Amino acid sequence: MNEADFQLRAPIGQRRIVVAMSGGVDSSVVAALAARSGAEVIGVTLQLYDHGEAVGRAGACCAGRDIRDARAVCDRLGIAHYVFDHESRFRDSVIDDFADEYMAGRTPIPCVKCNMGVKFTDLFRLARELGADCLATGHYVRRVEGAGGPELHRAADPARDQSYFLFATTDEQLAFLRFPLGGMPKTRVREIAKELGLIVAGKPDSQDICFVPDGDYASLVKKLRPEAGTVGDIVDEAGAKLGEHKGLIHFTVGQRRGLEIGGQAEPLYVIRLDPERQQVVVGPKRALAVKAARIEGLNRIGVAYSGPLTAKVRSLARPVPARLEGDRVVFETPEYGVAPGQAAVLYAGDRVLGGGWIAETERAETALAA
Repeated sequence: MNEADFQLRAPIGQRRIVVAMSGGVDSSVVAALAARSGAEVIGVTLQLYDHGEAVGRAGACCAGRDIRDARAVCDRLGIAHYVFDHESRFRDSVIDDFADEYMAGRTPIPCVKCNMGVKFTDLFRLARELGADCLATGHYVRRVEGAGGPELHRAADPARDQSYFLFATTDEQLAFLRFPLGGMPKTRVREIAKELGLIVAGKPDSQDICFVPDGDYASLVKKLRPEAGTVGDIVDEAGAKLGEHKGLIHFTVGQRRGLEIGGQAEPLYVIRLDPERQQVVVGPKRALAVKAARIEGLNRIGVAYSGPLTAKVRSLARPVPARLEGDRVVFETPEYGVAPGQAAVLYAGDRVLGGGWIAETERAETALAA
């Protein structure tokens, strides 16, 4: 079962691999592949939040039952397993930021903030302290050795690709990271888990944000920031009141459902959130058309690139032709549902060039003229 290349110098038996283990099937199979490679393997799990707060539901990560599952897999594989408590850091850098972003009228991506902080930065340090030659994770992306050094590429299986969430990976991190599942379909990963008799073989994938396992993120934000429930008006672009809302946290740019506004000539969408006035601004779909987005915190991965590129502005969106002009991502044709707080990730084919956080958008001329 030598299906994964950990891209380490021979002899592999003299190498040490640290595996980031969340208790799910993906990271468990990574640990199994690492163990079968002949290298010394150590599983590491970061406890990131109190599982009691997560109503005991399985399928999240880095808490309670999931930690027990990770330990059981390591016992099955005969490898060491360590758990480190990073709950306070996770709350400060991810959960509080999540709440603050919603309060500011933006749509956050906590998985990216987690990767930027506790998952890669802290695990990177822990793996180094453990004398590892690399840190392996269960992300579905590929690390490709290019002419100028390692490059980050999309997964072979487009349906599982997680490159959007890793745009902030630094060159230093990429040199140390390994993603052995990037070339596999998920079906094969589960087959490996079954072949090895791992208890997580049939464990469901996590579908929600790990610290909001019931999917009700608005309740979490209101618990952390009680003022998040402030009511306000739903208005059109001219400022005319069309209805009322129970808090900006219930809305995001591009949203259509939940407005509860009837009697309109055409469907209405959220086109902007105004936290200063506590207003949800709505309009027709054409008002969502965006020609460019200004980004902050631009991160570049690998050697410089100057050719054609595409941009992806939501995790489930398709990359579209675009160009980078300073801190602006300019779309070849108008893009819809571009929300501040999300990321604009840049690609050259399958290669991830990097990306940044969407700070503001520029409306398309077609929308202005309509």
